Amino acid sequence: MPTDPRRQMLDAWLTHHLPDTAPLEPASGDASFRRYFRALTRSGASYIVMDAPPAQEPLAPFLDITQRLAQADVHVPNVHAHDTHAGFALLDDLGTTPYLAALSPTTADALYADAFATLLRIQRADCTGLPDYDAAMLGREMALFPDWFLGRHLGLTPDTAQRALLDTVNAALIASALAQPQVFVHRDYHSRNLMRTATDNPGVLDYQDAVRGPLTYDLVSLLRDAYVAWPEERIRAWALSYRDQAARAGICLAVDDATFLRWFDLMGLQRQLKVLGIFARLYHRDGKAGYLADLPRVLDALLRIAPRYPDTAPLAELLHTLDIPARLAKAAPPCAP
Repeated sequence: MPTDPRRQMLDAWLTHHLPDTAPLEPASGDASFRRYFRALTRSGASYIVMDAPPAQEPLAPFLDITQRLAQADVHVPNVHAHDTHAGFALLDDLGTTPYLAALSPTTADALYADAFATLLRIQRADCTGLPDYDAAMLGREMALFPDWFLGRHLGLTPDTAQRALLDTVNAALIASALAQPQVFVHRDYHSRNLMRTATDNPGVLDYQDAVRGPLTYDLVSLLRDAYVAWPEERIRAWALSYRDQAARAGICLAVDDATFLRWFDLMGLQRQLKVLGIFARLYHRDGKAGYLADLPRVLDALLRIAPRYPDTAPLAELLHTLDIPARLAKAAPPCAP
């Protein structure tokens, strides 16, 4: 059986901070190098233990953002102990029911209402000194699409004209993002990182990559989730409802429906290009095939939204010309989990 030196270090560290525990159990997977374990004490208490290898996942940003969000009255795990040098942390256990498992056509309104109330608090949190979600960062994310999704996953190399088209669309998406009010951005605010809790619903996870960025980024992450699909009319109604709440809270000035929905839609396109690239990279670079099943849902959202606007319609035309939906279906491994 292969040895796991970090696991041995983690067990020794936990014995010092929480000696009365049963053997650790895996708590969840992650798209990064982090690992999570559930620690159950013999008295029945439950904690989460984070293993964040310092070279890949430094713990300091997580601790910093945890404090900022807690000060904004966001339900995040309390940190009971940590070691930034080793990359270990002992956290509250927010339960075993992510929004992904709880959402349904009948529960969505109530669950999203709670998520909206929490997002209002997140967007008012202190973002002093956080990285700006600027043109360079937005562009780097979208570069994952031609490199990893088109190139590595589908075996396509865009020609000069196609690259120029992608660059023009990317520029429009960046301009729209930067035109929005800039707020605290969780950056992965979706159904796998929100936990349904009995009090102060939802509990919020996986926020260590927070930045200062566009108002609609977390909203589109939530409503055009890579893991959940809703009718478009319902998504747009939720988005405009959030716009009204944010205006009343003083987070943004009131803007008309068309302006806000354009911000929302173009922000979604930026995220969808990014996610297609990331999910392909997780498979080809990191051997994580589980995200491949979500690629068609993300691509479908992109192909539905892009034709709505003159500056993004050429993207949809290009993807249809390249027959991307059919190529994606053929690229799926036959035994992908």
